Amino acid sequence: MEAVPLHPFVLRFGRVGDMVMLTSLLRLLHARYGGRCYVAGAGSWVRDVLHALPWVAACWQLPRHRPVVLGHTWLQVATALRRTAPGPIYVCEPGSEQLPRIRRLLALSGVDRRRILYLDDPAHSGLHWLDGLQGLGRLTPAALAAAAYPPPAGDFAPRLAVTDREHAQRHAWLAARGWTGRPLVLIQPGNHRSMGGHRRRWRRLNRDDKAWPLPRWAELAGMIHVRLPQALILLLGARTEAPMLEEIRSLSGVAAVHVASLPLRPTFALCSVAHSMISVDTGPAHAAAALGVPLVVLFGALPAREWGPRPAGAQVLPLGGPPHAWHVDQIEVQSVFAAWCRLQDTSALPCTMGPARTVLPLAGDSYVARKPRTARTIAT
Repeated sequence: MEAVPLHPFVLRFGRVGDMVMLTSLLRLLHARYGGRCYVAGAGSWVRDVLHALPWVAACWQLPRHRPVVLGHTWLQVATALRRTAPGPIYVCEPGSEQLPRIRRLLALSGVDRRRILYLDDPAHSGLHWLDGLQGLGRLTPAALAAAAYPPPAGDFAPRLAVTDREHAQRHAWLAARGWTGRPLVLIQPGNHRSMGGHRRRWRRLNRDDKAWPLPRWAELAGMIHVRLPQALILLLGARTEAPMLEEIRSLSGVAAVHVASLPLRPTFALCSVAHSMISVDTGPAHAAAALGVPLVVLFGALPAREWGPRPAGAQVLPLGGPPHAWHVDQIEVQSVFAAWCRLQDTSALPCTMGPARTVLPLAGDSYVARKPRTARTIAT
């Protein structure tokens, strides 16, 4: 007798890169159980990362720091947890500060504990986070028969979707600035610690291991311009990082260097046609890898073997990280430039007028930037 399709429920209160990596698990669970996944996350970026993915049925955004029971969204999550019974529940928060909040949410929802599986911290076993997530997805909760839902074979790398309308909006954005027809090199200098007031605090404490000195970013942009003079070099970041990006642009003294302080969805659309990208270890780097962008990633205190982006058909070159470096400022400009030159023959890489590297050729609603909301339900 054929097994009845089930809708897995996945909980992950991570940041952008964590949610990008989570798409690997969602793909696996969809292939295994037949039904699309339900996801509960925390942060305004959850809907951006999971937008238009065919293996996601719905997504809820819960508060990241405030009690999850504030507002009405937790009731919607609790209802969905009960309605998806006897589907499996996968909790992907290993011992973090978010895990107790998720446990309370599950307890208040009154779900059968035999449906729930928890992720062991992959770092404890030296595994890459993606291997840990896929290992979790191949486990079967006690409430289900493993024989009815055998784990699928193969590797499920992270994937993101860029819609047809988003491709059109990106093309119009580039055309309005006279930037079409040029190779697009993306540079992501910042991370969540470099946003707004956080940057000043981390700089004062000298604890941001991902902070590469701004003059080095400017020098790197100049070297890229000399090697690929026809390229458009875009400095990516959130709006709160615009002053930092403008400082890099000014230091570079290169007319081909521009600042692009964009929300996530337009950033993903740019990645889908990018020639290459250089980034610190942060969420947009994982997104670029999931969209097939040739990529160089600078690591600080976290090891690349556990946190490095998993490529989707393009080369990813990590630099630094233990045991070679514990802070990105230990990485020299020449090393980063040499790695970028090794990615591929630059003349063979796509430019902004070439075919988009859309991993999932889907049509859908366009992205419209809105003020972040603490809680929201989305159906994809």
